[in-house]
Amino acid sequence: MMEALLREMEDYAQENHVPIINEGARDAFCRIICEERPHRVLELGTAIGYSALLMAGMGAEDIEVVSLELNEARAAKAKEFIRRSPYRDRIHVLYGDAAELLGSLHGPFDFVFMDAAKGQYPRYFRQILPLLEKRAVVLADNVLFRGYVLSKEKPPRRFKTITKRLREYIGLVQNTPGFTTEILPEGDGLAVSRRMEHDG
Repeated sequence: MMEALLREMEDYAQENHVPIINEGARDAFCRIICEERPHRVLELGTAIGYSALLMAGMGAEDIEVVSLELNEARAAKAKEFIRRSPYRDRIHVLYGDAAELLGSLHGPFDFVFMDAAKGQYPRYFRQILPLLEKRAVVLADNVLFRGYVLSKEKPPRRFKTITKRLREYIGLVQNTPGFTTEILPEGDGLAVSRRMEHDG
């Protein structure tokens, strides 16, 4: 049932130009979810609910996913797909601006998947810090952004700001005390930041 639903979602995303986690990054994404087996997940950027359903299917048995989506039509479509899945009671899609919604959420979350506005990643990271478990994982997609982020060449003008913010994000997660960060090249780049805070 889930395989058919996910295939339908992949087709829908392709036909309607909806960005979902790309094929190149999907294997790494799934591997990380299977390794971590998260219980309480915060997702920034639902799109049509594809990654939320992947996480629900591979996380802990008691998994709960809270997913934030800025686009009203996509949030509605995500809810429609999720209602047809076995995880309809475990995934909660909230419509609105993540930067505003984050202030009203209650933690702790042991896993965060960031796939919303790339230029807002540094802001989102600072906002989610109070919501994280002591040993949480923050996974951010598209951090290498078409290769511009690590390139010494200047990005095209239209990508200048987003490239600058993603470089800022990588610097931020690499230099925040208590975190270790690994950059994976798969897809458009995944940043895996693990919180290693100890009691006391």
